Amino acid sequence: MGDLTVFIGGAKSGKTKAALREASRHPAPRIYLATAQGLDLEMTERIKRHQRERGDDWRTLESPLDPASSISALKGSDPVLMDCLTLWFSNLMLAKPFEEQDISYYEDKVEELVRAFGDYGGPSILVSNELGSGIVPMDPAARLYRDAVGLAHQRLAQSAKDVWFVVAGIPLKLK
Repeated sequence: MGDLTVFIGGAKSGKTKAALREASRHPAPRIYLATAQGLDLEMTERIKRHQRERGDDWRTLESPLDPASSISALKGSDPVLMDCLTLWFSNLMLAKPFEEQDISYYEDKVEELVRAFGDYGGPSILVSNELGSGIVPMDPAARLYRDAVGLAHQRLAQSAKDVWFVVAGIPLKLK
């Protein structure tokens, strides 16, 4: 695999800030591969605030459903930061009836992403939320989501050059 760095942590743990710091070690321009969708006013405002905070050194590329294809279409070697895997999986889950989903669907999507990162010519950074430290969800869809994200983390960590776990704004190097 290419130069992939993964940042995993809980909500508001500081993982995106740590990932942005990592990306800033590389010269601009930088590509922010956004998986979030502004489906309500609060999220739309949150997205705009994050874009302002990143500044002009970043080009935002929105890819809520197929980040692997977006990465594969990139030319050059600008740093790419994908934020985040868990929002991407949420989008996938909402885009397809639950009855048509199983763990292999998500495993296939992760393999596409692993290949895209591996083929890309520049540094890649991935941000994701840790979900496996909580209780077992009561709902089958939530269990599928948690399981798919956990397996994705394992696969991406296996393929990554560096893996960081972020807690209270402190990045802890795992690999």
